[in-house]
Amino acid sequence: MKLLAVRRLLRIQRVVIRYRLDDLLFALPLPWFLLALRFALPWRWFPRKSLDLSRGARLRLALQDLGPIFIKFGQILSTRRDLLPEDIADELMLLQDRVPPFDSQKSVALIEEQLGKKISDVFSRFDIEPLASASVAQVHAAKLKTGEEVVVKVIRPGLKPIIAQDLAWLFILARAAEKLSADARLLHPVDVVSDYEKTIYDELDLLREAANASQLKRNFEGSPLLYVPQVYWDWCRPKVLVMERIYGIQVTDLATLADQRTDMKMLAERGVEIFFTQVFRDSFFHADMHPGNIFVSTVQPWSPQYIAIDCGIVGSLTPEDQDYLARNLFAFFKRDYRRVAQLHIDSGWVPAQTKLNEFEAAIRTVCEPIFEKPLKDISFGQVLMRLFQTARRFNMEVQPQLVLLQKTLLNIEGLGRQLYPDLDLWNTAQPFLERWMRERVSPKAVIGNIHSQIEQLPHLANMTRDLLERMSQPHVADPPAPWQRRKDDWFLRLLGTAHLGGGAVLAAGGPLQELGHWPAGVMIAVGLYLIVRR
Repeated sequence: MKLLAVRRLLRIQRVVIRYRLDDLLFALPLPWFLLALRFALPWRWFPRKSLDLSRGARLRLALQDLGPIFIKFGQILSTRRDLLPEDIADELMLLQDRVPPFDSQKSVALIEEQLGKKISDVFSRFDIEPLASASVAQVHAAKLKTGEEVVVKVIRPGLKPIIAQDLAWLFILARAAEKLSADARLLHPVDVVSDYEKTIYDELDLLREAANASQLKRNFEGSPLLYVPQVYWDWCRPKVLVMERIYGIQVTDLATLADQRTDMKMLAERGVEIFFTQVFRDSFFHADMHPGNIFVSTVQPWSPQYIAIDCGIVGSLTPEDQDYLARNLFAFFKRDYRRVAQLHIDSGWVPAQTKLNEFEAAIRTVCEPIFEKPLKDISFGQVLMRLFQTARRFNMEVQPQLVLLQKTLLNIEGLGRQLYPDLDLWNTAQPFLERWMRERVSPKAVIGNIHSQIEQLPHLANMTRDLLERMSQPHVADPPAPWQRRKDDWFLRLLGTAHLGGGAVLAAGGPLQELGHWPAGVMIAVGLYLIVRR
């Protein structure tokens, strides 16, 4: 792995030099000691030919040459037009689904190897030219023998060694950061890279993507908000996915959306509603919602419906994280900074010994200038960055389970503002969050919680009995000799159960209650002894 990592570093260095990325870096307002670093780079000691490429094109081509991990990074950046210059954002948009395809013959060979059949035996038509090409896979249009129009997604060959090399360097950088910086240790960079490693390797398993798509389709069955294409399981394999072909308008094709008179305000608001529905109602959300994976149906432009593809990356939250997140959002937009601080402490996101007043004051200092703007002008990206900077002073640790959520929220916000610049993210989300929180405390939800707790009682009883057995007999795990087993164990345990029941009745106020509680205590003790004895 070390040799591969060194080779990969040299490869990254060559790409940086070829596309003059160091010029882009040193053009930024950096501290003097970082600007002085340019004089220590050997390739800058000699004259270099100028490139006839814009800075955006240079960055895009460099990320493209460096492979899937870097392309994913560019895809995320492309949605943040409020943070990027227009020319760079336009170029990075091309990374969504216009990555150069690999050889189609290799694609055909891999599909046939995975399916164990010739292409002509499965499809009545197969388009050899790819329909789209992305960082991890490319897609071909086809038609099944049964007549359904489908797309066939196939994983790029030879990806794993490249990904392993990139991850090796990311782990090296993360470990170095943890050793050298106390601030970095709070962010747990090694854990973050480990999560990203799992995520990107999961993307290489198309059976997992097919399962995610099926789940998401069930969650929005019959919904006017979102449509998910059907998966054809008979022809899905780890490196091949066959699913329904959809016909829609790419969400960033604003001209075509305008031509069909799409209600852009409703489209933007429905995108926000879809996100919060996935997070809070289902706790199962599409975590790769960049524009290349989102289309808009042409059926009812006055009531636009989204179409989602590429479900390789999904996220989920625990009920506790859902609750704390919703309460934080409510408190944040009501400017209840003390509540925000208290929730961070209660949830364990900052240490319990944190001084509440100081933490509240720090959050207020960050947030008050932001709220002087209209809500529609507030950038969640800027809010998150400033809050993280503040929270690091109070030893806030990164929450790996929230990383995908934060990334998805930034994607949604960037996309929503592109569709409808006056989008008010909070006013759109607030009614849904309020309804969700009311439903959590509704009688139906409370009864459901009680029911689930009752279902756990037999399991808890067994756990209690096992614990008492282990405590009373340390060698209970040792296998007993056959002649030591007693035939009357079942009778004694039944008798013990009767004693427990009788003791419970007496404790609740039975016919002998004038004698006090000692008979109930004796019966319960005898019952426990008869049940747990060997």
